[in-house]
Amino acid sequence: MSDLIKGPGGYNAGYTPITAMDGANADMLMDFGILRLPKAQAFLDDSKTEKAFLLVHGEIQVQVGGQEFTFARGNCYDESPTVIHADQQHPVSIIGLSNDTEICVMRTDNDQAFGFRVYKPEDTPDEYRGKGLMQEASTRIVRTVFDKSNAPYANLVVGEVIGFPGKWSSFPPHHHVQPEIYYYKLFPRQGFAYAECGEDVYKVRDNDTLLLRAGMTHPHATPPGYALWYLWVIRHLDGNPYGTPTFVDDHAWIMAPDAVYWPERKVE
Repeated sequence: MSDLIKGPGGYNAGYTPITAMDGANADMLMDFGILRLPKAQAFLDDSKTEKAFLLVHGEIQVQVGGQEFTFARGNCYDESPTVIHADQQHPVSIIGLSNDTEICVMRTDNDQAFGFRVYKPEDTPDEYRGKGLMQEASTRIVRTVFDKSNAPYANLVVGEVIGFPGKWSSFPPHHHVQPEIYYYKLFPRQGFAYAECGEDVYKVRDNDTLLLRAGMTHPHATPPGYALWYLWVIRHLDGNPYGTPTFVDDHAWIMAPDAVYWPERKVE
């Protein structure tokens, strides 16, 4: 079973499944896929699941809970996301308003009735994580849309990371037992990055998906000249929700504000 699922140059119109709770990569405990909508094309999700839709780029009209919304996002690097999050009792209808719209679709089992919520860009400000530490080698933008702190009823955690050119992200190496999915974009699109997945390292490109199973470490390195965007979605485990990751002991020291690195840290 491969941890890396290579993406196409561009996804076809409609919904393309990547993982399925009752099919491929069922151990991830999530449906995950990419929805592409040309102008005027409609998509209805009436599944009896917890579901979340993250707008990567484009413009959409959304109908949920008897309300109608219109959202647009120019790109996923410079603008924070819009996410529609709904329970099993609330179908979500989406219509494409621009010539090309891309949406990440995430679903999982959840019997709780929590209605729906729309997270707008102003709800998810950029967090410059790692700033002032590690000689700025791992400074990145983290956007956590929802987790247990603001959605205690959810079985999903959804967010984004922007990796800066020539820097690391999700470093030092860390892991958790809850399954996680990464979905990647590169700017410019011909770029690449390196993603660790346990003891393996993958060269990831635009539209690739990485599956992280229990205990797999997952830092990234981005080459000079390229920006890395990735969606991350975690599935809470029953009785064991995701909270904070476990850092690898051998490398945790680098996060100390007074940490000294080579060449100042002389080799004995």
